[in-house]
Amino acid sequence: MRRLKFSRNTELLKEERRLRREIERTKGAIDTARNHFEQVVDPMLIDCYIYELNAAQLRYQFLLQNFKKREF
Repeated sequence: MRRLKFSRNTELLKEERRLRREIERTKGAIDTARNHFEQVVDPMLIDCYIYELNAAQLRYQFLLQNFKKREF
């Protein structure tokens, strides 16, 4: 019984670390897309970076919601 609880806690910690890494990676993607958007002048690339920024922001929201739902 004790071993099962330890194993479950270990899995929860791994999942928490994985989610934290994904959140940090997604924050970086948001910053990168924002920087590209601010520096680009070609209209097609402006649209590209708008979509990229929106996608990264939606992913960030999704990951945060999942992180908050978990009981770490």
